[in-house]
Amino acid sequence: MAVARQFLSRVLLIWLGVTFTIPSVFGDISVVDDAGNNVTLRQPARRIISLAPHATELLYAAGAGDYVVGVVEYSDFPEPARLLPRVGSGAGLDLEKIAGLRPDLVIAWQSGNPSWQVARLKQLGYTVFVTEPRRIGDVAQLIGHFGKLAATETAAGETIGKFNRRWENLREQFALRPPVTVFYQILDNSLLTVGRQHLISDVIHLCGGTNVFSGLSGLTPRVDMESVLAQNPEVVLASGHEALWPAWRDRWLRWPSQTAAARGNIHFIPPDLIHRNSPRILLGAGKVCAAIEAARQARSPK
Repeated sequence: MAVARQFLSRVLLIWLGVTFTIPSVFGDISVVDDAGNNVTLRQPARRIISLAPHATELLYAAGAGDYVVGVVEYSDFPEPARLLPRVGSGAGLDLEKIAGLRPDLVIAWQSGNPSWQVARLKQLGYTVFVTEPRRIGDVAQLIGHFGKLAATETAAGETIGKFNRRWENLREQFALRPPVTVFYQILDNSLLTVGRQHLISDVIHLCGGTNVFSGLSGLTPRVDMESVLAQNPEVVLASGHEALWPAWRDRWLRWPSQTAAARGNIHFIPPDLIHRNSPRILLGAGKVCAAIEAARQARSPK
């Protein structure tokens, strides 16, 4: 009996040794983030912190929502994200609270989080994945990366499939339609718009539109009214606070000589559908495409 117990003990120790060494030999998970950094985990992420609302949506879309333990302000979709602890806002991140949640993966936003705080998280030893989607295809790619990091590839793959089919449908409907010039307005008084590197510019292109400020290289360059009027876009698309929309629209209608005002081609796009680089970007794209198509239909017959 003693010999048998010793034999079983040795078998158990060997089994445990194999079990615990598998992750170090075969279990490394590695992807490249949007900043070009290799992000490697020894095992699937199980305590994830999201530092951007779009990243929160992407994690849930990838099937990793159950592993998200902290988010930033405005992470309100899907519904379960509303109940998660807040670790920061547009004013900055609460590094102490992040540390208290013991994350094994932090999802940051390159153009939306303070760079020094993201650098500090890396210095403290946290694994940080940086997001900065600039094209529609980047959204699907990020879902795939998050699915791999959390070992939820099946759910991520299903979401990517639906996303790509919806994207292709919009492309088939609108991408080759006659071009329409578009001005996209983020803020009213300061007239922020989107440059060629912004994902919204890619959405406009998807719909067969031409961003009149695509020649500007910044993500959200500031323009003035004179330059917008000189472009005389066929369509004005605006987003931001919906409560301010009637005043914005009325301001544009004061320029009846402008094509967009004369033809009634001034449209509001819900910000949650267009400003968040998540699967919902295609819902926003559908509204953008509809507005651009309405402008085509409003042209006088030749």
